[in-house]
Amino acid sequence: MNGNKFSGDEASGRPHLWRNARLATLDRQKPGLGIIEKGAIVTEGGRISFVGPEADVPVSAIERAQITDLEDRWVTPGLVDCHTHIVYGGNRAREFEMRLEGATYEEIARAGGGIVSSVKATNALSVEGLVEAALARLDALISEGLTTIEVKSGYGLNVDGELKMLRAARQLERLRPVRVVTSYLGAHATPVEYKGRNNDYITDVVIPALEYAHGEGLVDAVDGFCEKIAFSTAEIARVFDKAETLGLPVKLHAEQLSDMGGAALAARHGALSCDHIEHLSAEGIEAMRKAGTVAVLLPGAYYTLRDTHLPPIEALRAAGVPMAVSTDHNPGTSPALSLLLMMNMACTLFRLTVPEALAGVTVIAARALGLSSTHGVIAEGVPANFVLWNVRDAAELAYWFGQRPMRTVVRQGRIALRAEA
Repeated sequence: MNGNKFSGDEASGRPHLWRNARLATLDRQKPGLGIIEKGAIVTEGGRISFVGPEADVPVSAIERAQITDLEDRWVTPGLVDCHTHIVYGGNRAREFEMRLEGATYEEIARAGGGIVSSVKATNALSVEGLVEAALARLDALISEGLTTIEVKSGYGLNVDGELKMLRAARQLERLRPVRVVTSYLGAHATPVEYKGRNNDYITDVVIPALEYAHGEGLVDAVDGFCEKIAFSTAEIARVFDKAETLGLPVKLHAEQLSDMGGAALAARHGALSCDHIEHLSAEGIEAMRKAGTVAVLLPGAYYTLRDTHLPPIEALRAAGVPMAVSTDHNPGTSPALSLLLMMNMACTLFRLTVPEALAGVTVIAARALGLSSTHGVIAEGVPANFVLWNVRDAAELAYWFGQRPMRTVVRQGRIALRAEA
């Protein structure tokens, strides 16, 4: 994209003063947006050294700094997409048609579609091919203000395929201005050759691939799919036990289609998050509350599957369980490439408030990735990742769909992307 009047990076080593802003800081300790009118940010060495009212900026910083006037525009933390499957081959447009014709998610899966149908296309690609396919999807997300993304494996379903996906995910961070967090999802589905032998698959593939991935430094967390068409709680527990021995945090696709007790299992393992959770029970909510586990809402999948069973939003809110929002980008059930649209859906379909939705794609999403101390907020000492928006009201970020209001993305104190003037 072409540049505009906004300028500046930190190549000179000078601090940078970003002044005359309306800041939504998303303070970790306070509810709401953490708004600072006539605010300013000072960045130095890729981090934020000051945030607050412009009148309080230290004189020493003003004297040395490069200065950019943000023209009284809204600034938020960089967006965080905490649940995606953007590395894969092919697509599943035919399954979309099948659902329109009346087939359910489970019927498609049992007929050989669903997750397993993506495996052949994914395994046919090289690491380079997977990277090339994923970059187009990643660019769409970055163009809306994304600075941090989680990427899962899970379409290899063999040792080499899972490792290939994770290697591709790691390369994305070297090619784009984005932080990539990887999740190993070997327990996503059972390949055809292991049909009816889930435990053998876990023994032969899931655990060995996890050990190899950990040895290569390819995995940041371990995920699984706990469902009737996937893995039982006992089977997932085996994977989580292995993750624990390797010192890796866990998360879980839980209670999407039925109440399997997966959320309670994940919470017992101190899970970072439980995701989907449309059928989450009161017991699961209480377990998540005690464990500090984040509830990740995935309205794109709810919409695509034409689900009618809402996640228990009021109960989660009453219990104080933090709620994140994500695209769940995947080729089968959520081909979504817009976090802003997911915010709109979370508000419209799930009745989140605007502050809840914005927190859900910033500070709470970062918490779901174990990054709450460094990402998803505008605060002193954290990496300088924030977004300047072409909106007059912060609510517009959840209001519009189809419009791309991103003006400028700043990552680690440098302008990473600017919209065309």
